[in-house]
Amino acid sequence: MDPFIESNDWEDFHANMITAIQSALVPLVRPDYSVRTERRIYIDHPNDTPSAYLADLAVIHRDDPLATKEVRQSTVNYESATYELVPVERLLPGPIEVVEDYLVIRHLGSGDVVTVIELLSPSNQRVGSEGRKAYLSKREEIISSRTNLVELDLLRGGARLPTIQPLPPGDYFAFVCRAKRRRVASVYAWPVEHRLPVIPIPLASDAAEVALDLLTLGLWSIVCR
Repeated sequence: MDPFIESNDWEDFHANMITAIQSALVPLVRPDYSVRTERRIYIDHPNDTPSAYLADLAVIHRDDPLATKEVRQSTVNYESATYELVPVERLLPGPIEVVEDYLVIRHLGSGDVVTVIELLSPSNQRVGSEGRKAYLSKREEIISSRTNLVELDLLRGGARLPTIQPLPPGDYFAFVCRAKRRRVASVYAWPVEHRLPVIPIPLASDAAEVALDLLTLGLWSIVCR
């Protein structure tokens, strides 16, 4: 897993990875199941924190190392002291629309949802955010149903998904929650330098699970960027 993706190109990677997972699963689950992309949309406030409120204009002494020569400066004399006014750009807090895609596997005969596959986003792991609240609410709804849930956490930063016992050591995680054991998740953990693993994807209770090779999918999604 390339750490550069998380900090610089996550949205593009997320979209390609979801498409890659879908493409890989379709031939594995035919002709009994369909794999479709669904979308969750909400309003988040990622910059609405106390640390985001900073001054629009800084007054800096000319000997201050923060006053760079590249910025046009105006100098004024006040009580025999010289100050330099250096404008500093800051982002203003405000709401943004967040769109998150996930996969749903349905039984073609009954139309029932048998498995939901989620690729976690940074907003899902930011404590107190609307994205985390929305996701944890949806997660509880799925776990309380007869639907399997697979969660892929390919992020190093942020708060991990809550579990009763501490998670094993690792930089990345995959959670496989089977409907027959709703509150018990099989947790796969691996370090950043480790090969992306093969993750089981559960289907209906009477069907065999299929294997999803994350390494192949990761290479495919990076090539498509």
